[in-house]
Amino acid sequence: MNAERIVRNLAAGIGVTIDGSCPWDVQVHDDRFYRCVLTGGSLGLGESYMKAWWDCEDLIELHSRIAESDAEEKTNRSWRARLKSWQAHLLNLQSPQRAPIVARRHYDVTLDHYRNMTDGWVTLSCGYWKDADTLAQAQDAKLDLICRKLGLHKDHRVLDIGCGFGSFSRFAALRYGCSVTAINISAQQVQAARALCQGLPVTIHQCDYRDIPRLLHGNGHYDRVVSVEMFEHVGPKNHRTYMEIAHRSLADGGLFLLQTAGANVANYENDHWFDKYIFPNAVVPSVHQMGDAIAGLFVLEDWHNFGLDYVRTFSAWFEQFDRTWTTSREDEFYRMWKYYLLAGAGGFKARRRQLWQLLLSKGGIKDHAATRHPR
Repeated sequence: MNAERIVRNLAAGIGVTIDGSCPWDVQVHDDRFYRCVLTGGSLGLGESYMKAWWDCEDLIELHSRIAESDAEEKTNRSWRARLKSWQAHLLNLQSPQRAPIVARRHYDVTLDHYRNMTDGWVTLSCGYWKDADTLAQAQDAKLDLICRKLGLHKDHRVLDIGCGFGSFSRFAALRYGCSVTAINISAQQVQAARALCQGLPVTIHQCDYRDIPRLLHGNGHYDRVVSVEMFEHVGPKNHRTYMEIAHRSLADGGLFLLQTAGANVANYENDHWFDKYIFPNAVVPSVHQMGDAIAGLFVLEDWHNFGLDYVRTFSAWFEQFDRTWTTSREDEFYRMWKYYLLAGAGGFKARRRQLWQLLLSKGGIKDHAATRHPR
């Protein structure tokens, strides 16, 4: 049975017709697509899209169907993919020496694209759409929700782990009067965040989270700790170390809010296309992995899942990215970025990916009630 017939049968099994008339059907422009997908799985699917060998009007629905069916398990994994899986299980791919890879290969070189697709706070994480109609409203609501869950006030000293463009740090300082110490491993994002936070009580360091104990050096502990969608870069072999550092940094009776994408099952590796082109060495944690990481350190006060909000966030990001793109939409980078945003949305639509906010306390909290509502 040749590659085309196998791929057509696999597609039919998830309700997708090659060259069909539904929005989620795949339109093939180059027959090399079939062997690329059959031998490369998710990596081959993404790379052949970047090369314009195929198109699809509704990439979100297509990837939702792929995610729901685990279709990739039915393709032949290349030796490179098998080697990557072996390395992920045996090696620490997010060690201090390897952690900067994602900054050099992704964050440091995509500043303008993130600025063009995000809101006024330049927020690189899921918005909270409960009462929002626009991306700006959803991100403002999410940032305020975090502050309210933490009960922030002007006397608090806050640690922001993985601050991106400083959106939370800037929001907390402007709206709640807090003083914030933030860290980020990306040199270019740190530079941009410092400019955006200029004049505010916000100090931003370029460093790895494992350098936080060195930053404390006699400055005491923080009243609150926040980390918004950085935990995906920590890796399963480092989850416990990360939580121990957060625990050590937090004052007794303090609160820690962790926002992260989540997976339904434990794993040690990322989707291979996303690993190669978007987030090298990222791994989305599972409930089990999160539980093991916090056990004996924190009290879990609240676990809030609003993963479907990422479908709207990714969609809004793509709309803004597409609107501000000024050159050919056949450009390989444009197709890569479009695939990243809309394929990402598909995983959340299928509920194979979740979006969690965990509110953790370091003892001493009596009768704490976590809010789910922004102001």
